[in-house]
Amino acid sequence: MTDSGQRPRRGQGELEALVLSALREADGPATAGWVQERLGGDLAYTTVITILTRLLGKGAVTRERVGRSFAWTPSSDQAGLAARKMRKVLDAESDRGAVLASFVTGLGPDEEQLLRDLLDQAQSEGED
Repeated sequence: MTDSGQRPRRGQGELEALVLSALREADGPATAGWVQERLGGDLAYTTVITILTRLLGKGAVTRERVGRSFAWTPSSDQAGLAARKMRKVLDAESDRGAVLASFVTGLGPDEEQLLRDLLDQAQSEGED
């Protein structure tokens, strides 16, 4: 808490991560009320709805109508979300080769080998 007795504000990304984490713990599609309860009631219901709507716009969750509200489901795991963010950044650049080259040169030896292995695997799967 701050000196004024208020909790420090969390960043949008942190709130999105909390909501996604709660959704991943659900046995199936979950309502915003369930997510709010799962997070301990710290967030207002309207805040949870806002975060879920933002995540829907980013393709991170899907929703289906259940009665008068929606049930929400994560559309991919954390790795899938990170990959989607990377793709979005890459798609926004005009010189994709330069971006990829800069990314690859910043990798450590283990990460570079992992990337090589993944590229080899993707290529061999494409040949099947």
